[in-house]
Amino acid sequence: MERLVLLAAGEQQLRIDKTRAAMALRGIDSAIITSNANIYYLTGRVFSGYVYLPADGSEPIYFVRRPVHLLDERAISVRKPESILSELKVRGLPLPERLGLELGRMTYTMAQRMMAALGVDHAEDVAPSLSMARAVKTPHEIRLLTVSGVKHERVYRKIAKAYRPGMTDLELQVEVERLLRLDGCLGQFRCAGDEMEIFMGNVIAGDNADNPSPYDFAMGGAGLSPSLPLGANGTVLRPGMTVMVDMNGNFTGYMTDMTRTYAIGQVDELARMAHQTSIDICRECAKAGRPGAEAKALYELGMDIAKAAGLEDYFMGHRQHASFIGHGVGIEINEWPVIAPRSKDILAEGNAIALEPKFVIPGVGAVGVENTYIVGAESMNSITRAPQELITLA
Repeated sequence: MERLVLLAAGEQQLRIDKTRAAMALRGIDSAIITSNANIYYLTGRVFSGYVYLPADGSEPIYFVRRPVHLLDERAISVRKPESILSELKVRGLPLPERLGLELGRMTYTMAQRMMAALGVDHAEDVAPSLSMARAVKTPHEIRLLTVSGVKHERVYRKIAKAYRPGMTDLELQVEVERLLRLDGCLGQFRCAGDEMEIFMGNVIAGDNADNPSPYDFAMGGAGLSPSLPLGANGTVLRPGMTVMVDMNGNFTGYMTDMTRTYAIGQVDELARMAHQTSIDICRECAKAGRPGAEAKALYELGMDIAKAAGLEDYFMGHRQHASFIGHGVGIEINEWPVIAPRSKDILAEGNAIALEPKFVIPGVGAVGVENTYIVGAESMNSITRAPQELITLA
């Protein structure tokens, strides 16, 4: 038998309290949590089943389908959601009146089934409450992110040595994946958002960077198949082009996001200027990214710097432009807050944010950097500290 909840008691209670406070803002008196990411957030592990979280201060109950060996005084073995209501009644636990379900993360059919099983005819979406709670990291979460950042940096410092003349972008990506996995990367790149798919990250070379993608990532790429149209497409790495490496930093269940760019021999001066502008944008946004700052103001700051450099036509893409320059990270990428022109998010101390002001220069490729920052009392502090300059590969 194995203990179900792997979080320390104080850590779990802090996460539960934050979630309940966010639930109260939406008038939710109890919630059923079903997604892997949010079950992991509340327990420290992934299992198949449901977390029942009352808002009144009662202990959460864990309804477990698989694996069968988990042991916890609050764990109840179930085969289907129809068993939940009777189990709550037997234990004299509060029954839902304003039920919260992760409507943004579950199918319509499952939502209808869950409502019927709990005896309610309406449910509120509790997914935004979990996103709000997760946006401000606890000290323990920040420690896990920092460990991922250190390991992520260590691997990135080895990338230049993995390059060999005549390689394709795919061959370089495989070498980077190998380095990451051998250093403990979990491999999984969890994504929040509708229809977001990626493998271990994105290595994109030359004009492939100008191939638009259906996904809401900063960079596109044709990919190797129409079934996953993103990233490396077999481009041979030739002098005069750039290679952008944006690979998985998930070493602890909490992932950092980091991009570095490499030049094959000498590249166009416009590309070098754009790369330095990306570094400048990160530096200025980090200074401005203090608690209380508007996320949209950071986007506007980045855009103003790009325009002042005469680079707005290449900013966040060329043929197709991404509509953001940063996003929250943690258990998933694309968490809150979002650094975008219409964002209503306000930065708070403890946010973990990936800034990625990138440029696509036709005939050369993508340039720029991405760093993961923690919002501190006065500014944002980077936890991905690999060298940022454009690195020349001979």
